[in-house]
Amino acid sequence: MLSWGRFRRSAPDLAAAGRALLYRSGVGLAYLGTVRVDGGPRVHPVSPLLVEDGLYALLMVSPKLEDLLRDDRFALHTFPLGDTEDAFYLTGRARFPREEALRRSVAAAFLAERAMSGPPPGFGQNVLVELVVETCVLSRAGEQITWAAAGPYRHEVGRHRAMR
Repeated sequence: MLSWGRFRRSAPDLAAAGRALLYRSGVGLAYLGTVRVDGGPRVHPVSPLLVEDGLYALLMVSPKLEDLLRDDRFALHTFPLGDTEDAFYLTGRARFPREEALRRSVAAAFLAERAMSGPPPGFGQNVLVELVVETCVLSRAGEQITWAAAGPYRHEVGRHRAMR
């Protein structure tokens, strides 16, 4: 698994396309999938942040956060916007960095993206989560490009096939 920075250096074209799709509304928006205690999926919107060399989220204390604390696996999928079916999907593991300088940097990025002069109520209670990349899929105009930290790119046109 790779940090966003290492992923970007390993697959710059995919990382650039992923960034564009994550931020196509002007702020980071995606759905975060986690594993509930009963093994089922839980999916909620989040505001991912690309800061320095990491992909982060500031999560409220919630069942979604509890899922990641118990089982660190996640899936992140961009919001569908407009009339395009372009999508970017990541899987990986969550980490919980404790560096206060990093938290301040991520919080500042969140506020700057939204042109907010100060944090909203309860913002200081949010937990910093780093999303570390294991696999990604970029879908555009009938083409699917898959990438895995442990393997090469695969391009598929007009069909979808499960990764092995």
